[in-house]
Amino acid sequence: MHTPGNDFSQSVWKTLQQIPYGKTCSYKEQAEMMNNPKAIRAIASTNGRNRLAIIVPCHRVIGSDGKMTGYAAGIDKKKWLLQFERNNSEIEDGYLF
Repeated sequence: MHTPGNDFSQSVWKTLQQIPYGKTCSYKEQAEMMNNPKAIRAIASTNGRNRLAIIVPCHRVIGSDGKMTGYAAGIDKKKWLLQFERNNSEIEDGYLF
């Protein structure tokens, strides 16, 4: 899979691929996964430049308060994708958001 970007972008997108199907994490948790807790805004911005949104699942990243936040295809699509995963996974109800 070819994902053009600098080393930081590559590490952000690689971290996205580690979020399991049917689960979510916050931008803060993603930053912690990358051992870079001060890079939350840079990580969020890089998530937004993800050109392979279905394969590299940036829709699984939500705000620390559990709210839906930016998604290039729109919040309605993000909610739909998360609901689809909820309905098609073995994750308990209410776990995603």
